[in-house]
Amino acid sequence: MKIKKFLNTILLFEIIFLLQQNIFAAGDELNTVMSIMLVFTVIIIAVTLWLSVVYSEKNDNEGKAFLNPYRKFLKMLTKSTPIENEKDILLDHEYDGIKELDSKVPPWFAFLFYGTIVFSIIYMVRFHVIGSGDVQAEEYLEEIRAAQVERQILIKTGAFLNEETVTFTKDAGALSNGKDIFIKNCAACHANDGGGLVGPNLTDEYWINGGGIKNVFKVIKYGVPAKGMISWQTQLSPTQMQEVASYILTLEGTEPANPKQPEGEKWVEPKEEETKS
Repeated sequence: MKIKKFLNTILLFEIIFLLQQNIFAAGDELNTVMSIMLVFTVIIIAVTLWLSVVYSEKNDNEGKAFLNPYRKFLKMLTKSTPIENEKDILLDHEYDGIKELDSKVPPWFAFLFYGTIVFSIIYMVRFHVIGSGDVQAEEYLEEIRAAQVERQILIKTGAFLNEETVTFTKDAGALSNGKDIFIKNCAACHANDGGGLVGPNLTDEYWINGGGIKNVFKVIKYGVPAKGMISWQTQLSPTQMQEVASYILTLEGTEPANPKQPEGEKWVEPKEEETKS
C-alpha cells in the first residue's frame, strides 16, 4: 500500500508539472491574472487529491485525522488555553465580579511585532545608512527628469504647438517641407508661386485674416469656412502646419507670374511690448 501511495503521489506531481508547463507556455495569450488563478487552482486540486490518497485508508469518516494538522497549526499560532484549564491561569484579583486570565500573547501577534522591528532595522539601514535617506526627494527628481524627457519628445512631435505658441522657423529643412506641403495642398487655390487663384495673393503685405505666423497658422488650422478655406488640423500635424505657415511668410515680396489684387488690410507686425501686453 505504501508503494501504491508513493506512486500515486509521484503521478500527481507529474500532472502538476505538466499543467504548469502548459499554462506558462500559453502565457503570451493569457493575461497574468488568469495564469496565476489557473496555477493556484491546479495546486488546490492537486493538494486535495494528494490528501484523499493519504487519508483514504484511514477510514476517517469524521475527518479528525484530516483536520488534525490544521488544528495543531492553529494551536501553535494561538497557544490558547482550553476552557477546562482556564482555572490554572486565573489571577487572584477581581473587579466587580470580573476575573482576569493570565493568557500569553499569541505567537502570531508576537511574530508580527518582531517582524515590524526587523523590517524597521532593514529599512533604516537600506534607506538611511547605506542609502541617501532622501527617498521622496529622489523619487521627485526622477519624475522631473522623466517629465523633461517626455516634454522634449512632445516638443519634437509638435504637441505643444498651437496658434499661441507657434513661432516662425528659419530652418531650411522645415521650409523645404513647408514648400512641398504648400505645392501639394495649397497651390490649387493660391497658385504654385502664391500669387493667388481662388484664394488670395500670399506674396503681398495685405491679409484678410491678419498676417504673422500666429494668424497664418490659425487660418491653416481652423480654416475659413465662409471663404471656402477648409480646416487642415485633421490632415496636417502641428509641426507641418508650422512649416507651411513659415514657408508662406517667406513668399512676401516675391514676384508671382500673375498676382491677384491685394485683399484685406496691410499687416504690420506688432512690437514685442505690444505682443506681451
